[in-house]
Amino acid sequence: MAGEAPGTGMSESGGLRRKGARVRRHVSLRRRLVRLTFYVLLLVAGCATAGFLYFADSVASLQPPAQPKADAIVVLTGGFQRIDQAVELLKAGAGKRLLISGVHPSTTGGQIRRNTQSSADLFKCCVDIGHDAIDTIGNANETANWIRGNGYRSILVVTNNYHMPRSLLELRRANPGIEFIAYPVVNSDLKSTNWLHNPMVLKTILSEYVKLTIASVRDTLGAHPASGLRTEGKDATASGN
Repeated sequence: MAGEAPGTGMSESGGLRRKGARVRRHVSLRRRLVRLTFYVLLLVAGCATAGFLYFADSVASLQPPAQPKADAIVVLTGGFQRIDQAVELLKAGAGKRLLISGVHPSTTGGQIRRNTQSSADLFKCCVDIGHDAIDTIGNANETANWIRGNGYRSILVVTNNYHMPRSLLELRRANPGIEFIAYPVVNSDLKSTNWLHNPMVLKTILSEYVKLTIASVRDTLGAHPASGLRTEGKDATASGN
């Protein structure tokens, strides 16, 4: 029986050791990548949670100005409590004119006037109904068209407290150089209630935080969103009917 060639056993043994070392390095690298991914995800989750809690606290701290005053008022639709408040501000002289932005096409100014128990004269002289906006971006663009048409420089913004940060972001993006004054409407008092245990409130605040984050990232990247208007590419129209 022929014997093994000299060095063959040592060569095979060395090859096995090198192969084993490569496998160990591969396993070690994979473990490091898994560990790094875990830490990155943990950091992202921590930052997101901290950002959400900061957002909720800032929303809870929003207060309307004691003596609101601007050239005009805009209210972003989403509930009659907002519209009622905006009409009261108009009656009190906080602004010369009111835009109700984002009204459904089937809703008329007369219906809104009756719901707010306002006079026909007030709506005829000083209230514009905007039917063109379909979302918050649309509200901002509809408001921009209205501001340009009237030459206003300062606007009192009426919307829910949780909706205010994103509304101001979109309004300022669409209307550089215009002063926007927040007038938050409080549906849920986040300061005095344990909203973390209220699923509906928690869902609303979390959803708004996600939308605000997306809008902020979009602006940082310089992306251009759709107009949010029913008449894409055309000027929004507002009427007092």
